[in-house]
Amino acid sequence: MDHYRIRRMTLGDLDAVQEIECDTFTIPWSRQSFENELSNNHFAYYLVLEVQGKVAGYGGMWIIGDEAHITNIAIASAYRGQKWGEKLMVAMKLHAIRQGAMAMTLEVRVSNVIAQSLYQKLGFYNKGVRPRYYSDNGEDALIMWVNFENEDQSMESKSS
Repeated sequence: MDHYRIRRMTLGDLDAVQEIECDTFTIPWSRQSFENELSNNHFAYYLVLEVQGKVAGYGGMWIIGDEAHITNIAIASAYRGQKWGEKLMVAMKLHAIRQGAMAMTLEVRVSNVIAQSLYQKLGFYNKGVRPRYYSDNGEDALIMWVNFENEDQSMESKSS
């Protein structure tokens, strides 16, 4: 696998993050939304994935109490299908565990079976549906959860 690193997102990453965001989502977050998350939201934690020095993906979450909520995750189209999303999700889970989270949740489009498959591989299970969650087309969202009991050691081996 190419040389890569996963690190904390900075304001200097926002041009690349915004490009991936706009390429990935029909209703992308604004640059201002990311700036606010990085500068003002003390619950927020955002990572970027760099492959050979280029931002290839990012993910964000809020850690509130003992729960982590994935706010967004995206991999640039040129890097999809190469397990980069899995590496990024593992890093996010590890950080959440280290911050005291006991569980993690996210919403995913019911039509996004590729993402659902990745989340299930990482221990997430379907917990419910948010009807008409996505405002661009009214699509439902699956609510997925993973509990972190005894996961710290198994996550350590996956991150190596």
